[in-house]
Formats: sequence, C-alpha cells, structure tokens
Amino acid sequence: MKFKIDENLPAEAAAVLRDAGFDAETIWDERLSGAGDEVVAARVQKEERVLVTLDLDFSNIRAYPPEQFAGIMVLRLKTQDKATVLAYMRRAVTVLQQRSPVGELWIIQHDRVRFRRGN
Repeated sequence: MKFKIDENLPAEAAAVLRDAGFDAETIWDERLSGAGDEVVAARVQKEERVLVTLDLDFSNIRAYPPEQFAGIMVLRLKTQDKATVLAYMRRAVTVLQQRSPVGELWIIQHDRVRFRRGN
C-alpha cells in the first residue's frame, strides 16, 4: 500500500508507515508544499496513494468522493503535537494491518476510527 503524508503532519509520520512495511512519501518529498487541496488530491489519485492529513476539507465526501481515491485518512485529534500525531499514526498502522482504506474515508479520532465508504 502506498501513502502520501500531507504537509500538516510531521515527516516522521511517513517513517512510521515505512517501518510497518508501507511505501510512504511526503508532500515535502514531492515539492508540493503550499499546493492547494485540488493539486494534492489530483496527485494522490494519479499515484494511487492513500492521503494522510489533518486537513478536515478532505473529509468532505462531496468534494472528495472516497470511491475516487486509494483512500483518505483524516486525523481529527484534540491535540496535534508531534508525539500525539505519531502515536495515532502507530494506531492507524494496527488498523491498516486488518483493513484496507481503498475507496474509504477514515476519520481517526482520539477514541475510535470511523470508516466511510463511497457510493
């Protein structure tokens, strides 16, 4: 499975995924820092990568229908310090070992992971 880590997450989030055996790149790696959501969405679609982000705009299923993506994972956390984000990324890896995000929107919260399939 391939992932793209948005610029609003620490680069170490990609390392968490790589350590679990996944292919993970960052927006910074691709020189897309500062690019609009539409550009990021088009890139992850083209590369068939799961987008991992803190950007709640990507949880809008009308603007970003999950069935058109390899997956979208939105971290919705009460605190967004590096240690917390990385802890939730490790939690997401555990879920990824049991379920694929292809065609789904995942909302990762402090107490659960919600899954939303496309149409």
